[in-house]
Amino acid sequence: MMGFTPVGSTLGGLVLGVAISLLILFDGRIAGISGIVGRSFGARGGDLSWRLYFLGGLVVGGLLWRLGSPGVFGAASSTGLATLATGGFLVGVGTTLGNGCTSGHGLCGISRLSPRSIVATLVFVATGMLTVAVTRGRL
Repeated sequence: MMGFTPVGSTLGGLVLGVAISLLILFDGRIAGISGIVGRSFGARGGDLSWRLYFLGGLVVGGLLWRLGSPGVFGAASSTGLATLATGGFLVGVGTTLGNGCTSGHGLCGISRLSPRSIVATLVFVATGMLTVAVTRGRL
């Protein structure tokens, strides 16, 4: 586990809050990453452009952060490709069933006091806790 980082965490939360607010204020869109990615495949023109800029910003931001603080992401995972692919597939299924992901429901939905998003986020967190307990042999 990484150390306690209140300043970095607060700044990260502020940046997320501003980005989410700007997207919904100026474009009326929810910053749900799974929805942005999923709907990119059939998008055209301006609808595709903003999605690619948004997703590109996530990648570029991560790369810049990595350059500025090389140890921030920790060591590379030794998890095999099959496990990563299975995990990615299950996340995709889960976000489809939940009609969104933690960014859409947890950040945007809860801030709008959406009951559906509150329930979805509680299910995400409980499922994550259960997964950790099972994979670490504590259940």
